[in-house]
Amino acid sequence: MGRLFEQLDSQPSEIGEITLRRRRIPALGDRDIFEVKLGEEFLMSSMFVDAEVALSDLGLGETEGDNLSVVVGGLGLGYTAVAALKHERVAELLIVEYLEPVIRWHQQEYVPLGKDINADARSRYIHGSFFDLAIADPERGGFDPEAPGKAFDAILLDIDHSPRALLNDSNASFYTTRNIARMAEQLTPRGIFAMWSNEGEDAVFMDVLREVFTEVVCHVVSFYNPFQNRESFNTVYVARKPG
Repeated sequence: MGRLFEQLDSQPSEIGEITLRRRRIPALGDRDIFEVKLGEEFLMSSMFVDAEVALSDLGLGETEGDNLSVVVGGLGLGYTAVAALKHERVAELLIVEYLEPVIRWHQQEYVPLGKDINADARSRYIHGSFFDLAIADPERGGFDPEAPGKAFDAILLDIDHSPRALLNDSNASFYTTRNIARMAEQLTPRGIFAMWSNEGEDAVFMDVLREVFTEVVCHVVSFYNPFQNRESFNTVYVARKPG
């Protein structure tokens, strides 16, 4: 058995100290648990990834056609990206991440899923703010710096805890009809926007989505929480652009 706790890296970032840790909890079995913290706030643990995987599966499950171009907003520990790469219809995956240390952890394979992303020629890391790129003029900018104006078949977002619980207060303006509509300009007709949330269905945000998209659904993703010895849940919003 390895160490029960190890801090693998800690770096300053634009929004606070970002830390990668690895731990083992003997009562939960012989496995490494990876954690990401921003300051004193836990961002993610490899203990709870069901909804991150479901974000890709539910979102991409609604896409149409083949040779899909997909954006993942927020790299985290790589679970949403790797789940997307398991879909054979995905031809291209852009992973947009604001925090450069998080990209480096994957490139240098400090985290287990880094090797899967790095080995797949369909994937590409984009260092930048998802929220800035989402509302950029699609004719001159957008998510792909190599192809301004490119439209995508799906945009999968997992950054803030919810539309109300934000990592940075400046993100709040994204969750408005105006800016959701601007992001949707980078989707193909009938393209899919899907988003993870740590909270239950947000009625106000659902109304925002319905103003821009059709077929808006909020899925509940349940999973067992061994620390609380009960079921916990996250949600995944899925919405289709008219076309």
